[in-house]
Amino acid sequence: MKNILLTGRPGIGKTSIIKEVIDILKINAGGFYTREIREEGIRKGFEIITLNGKRGILAHVDCRSPYRVSKYGVNIKDLEEVAAPAIEEALRNKECIIIDEIGRMELHSPKFCSLVKKALDSEKRVLGTIQARHNEFLDSIRERKDTKVIEVTFENRKRIVKEIKEILKWREP
Repeated sequence: MKNILLTGRPGIGKTSIIKEVIDILKINAGGFYTREIREEGIRKGFEIITLNGKRGILAHVDCRSPYRVSKYGVNIKDLEEVAAPAIEEALRNKECIIIDEIGRMELHSPKFCSLVKKALDSEKRVLGTIQARHNEFLDSIRERKDTKVIEVTFENRKRIVKEIKEILKWREP
């Protein structure tokens, strides 16, 4: 297995696990992760943060967009101008590609979907998250022979970093 994708309910800790893997194992990684945007304790949207520090808005309640997921307008521009270039750069220069996440919002961008497929098909390792929902694109990723999907639960989330390390045969520095 060269690709590991975490799945599980929102807020279970998938992104935290990915960040811990990167920090503990000092992986030469590129790509991006997402983070909730909260105002006065209320979730208002999602931010894209690349591993080299660039930021963009993935979706926000105030974003005017023809692409909507629930109450959020999806910001295709930042998805394609912040997240997509981070994947492209990782494909060229990094050992591992971080894609957090492959889900409903991101699926509105054919460019993003194409890059996900390119990353999974590459010789590079991919560590990311995938939405539990079913659709043709997400299901085709889950069915890949070179990809392991791990469901994160409250019971297993503390041991998943070790499991990822063993699957990908990474060693701590």
